Amino acid sequence: MIRYLLVLSAPLLALDQWTKWWIVQRFPDYGSPENLIEVIPGFFSLVRVHNTGMAFGLLNGYEHANWIFGAVGLAAVFVIAKLWSKGAFPDKIAKTAAALLVSGILGNLTDRVLPRRGYVVDFLDFKLPFYEWIDKSGHFPSFNIADSCITVAAALLLISSFHSPNGEKLRKRAQN
Repeated sequence: MIRYLLVLSAPLLALDQWTKWWIVQRFPDYGSPENLIEVIPGFFSLVRVHNTGMAFGLLNGYEHANWIFGAVGLAAVFVIAKLWSKGAFPDKIAKTAAALLVSGILGNLTDRVLPRRGYVVDFLDFKLPFYEWIDKSGHFPSFNIADSCITVAAALLLISSFHSPNGEKLRKRAQN
């Protein structure tokens, strides 16, 4: 586990925190209309969004959200470490997913506990044409590097679940 944490989790955690620091420095006046850099006009922008809630801004602004999600994040890291020690992540895909989860959880947890912060900084903003049926503006909820790590980890865990520990596809094993 240490190797995965050093090679994957730590650099991604550092990148996540550096990008959030840069966004806060670049956009010091939160809520100002100038807090937007259009990278690809009409598709991708950098913004500064505060989120005390969870994915898609659910429970954002709820009085105890940081405490609840902070506790959930800490518990999740401990559960991942315990599962790792029990061999629950048998292949490289699952181990990579666990390392990505740790970096994502710690990245957002760090934001919640930083002095004078108390919110997660989201800054990647995409306008997606197919998303207009959910949000008239077509803007997918803003997210950050930590959120990306968690999302990729979920996809990798799903992929890993279709493989046995020795790398064989489960379907092949079931046919025998």
